[in-house]
Amino acid sequence: MFDREGPVPVYKQIAELIHAQIRHGELIEGDAIPSEAEMEAEYGVARATARRVTRELRELGLVQTQPGLGTFVGDGTVYRPRRRPLLYEEMAKEIAERIERRELKTNRPIPSEKSLMQQWGVAKATVRQAVKFLRDQGYVFTVPHRGTYVSSPENWPKD
Repeated sequence: MFDREGPVPVYKQIAELIHAQIRHGELIEGDAIPSEAEMEAEYGVARATARRVTRELRELGLVQTQPGLGTFVGDGTVYRPRRRPLLYEEMAKEIAERIERRELKTNRPIPSEKSLMQQWGVAKATVRQAVKFLRDQGYVFTVPHRGTYVSSPENWPKD
């Protein structure tokens, strides 16, 4: 799909593809462009390349980034509410469901950061957000230099 050996860098080719979607009305003001993780998966590029695509589009004045929400077409005054939960929230929900089904046992470790990164194809920071989310809800507790463990059911959120 992309000419990885040609004179035009891959990030510019992807930025042009997204720019074309904007020009043709496939992406309109307020629409989110693909996240860095989505670009990694869809285009088979490194996170740094995906980040450079977003920066290129921002420098062209086509998109604006709303911290914690994403990057949206336009000047940043309009953005559509997200249609689905953030990835770390999806991760946390799946782990919480496994805890509630007792697949992950009390006082036993949850999957490691590395295994969650591989399973979900995300950065360490995303895994840490998910774990923090679970910890804030009471599903898990972390022992420094040991890992994160499933909390007792009495600490879990009450419905």
